[in-house]
Amino acid sequence: MADDSLSDEELDEIYRRTVDLFIDRANECSETNSKENVSLALLYAAARFNAYVVSQHANTLEDYEKDLPGARQFFQRQYQEMLEENLEDYKSVYTKYANFLKKQ
Repeated sequence: MADDSLSDEELDEIYRRTVDLFIDRANECSETNSKENVSLALLYAAARFNAYVVSQHANTLEDYEKDLPGARQFFQRQYQEMLEENLEDYKSVYTKYANFLKKQ
């Protein structure tokens, strides 16, 4: 399925479903691993996949090397924005989850 043939709403729905799949899998992994280890594994997997994506946009090693500064800046900025958004969002549900965890 080509992304350019989809509406913004369809792309958003696919994005959200994909995010939920990763979170569901991370939660499953957290049942047998520490949450911190799962978190680091997700970060590593994202970094590895992002490097692959950047490489697929370059026709030569020279092009790839030219793309690296912009790619680094892009992914670092995206992560910073996503992290800030989620840390702020978590404030609104912190008490709910904190109480849930204390009951376990």
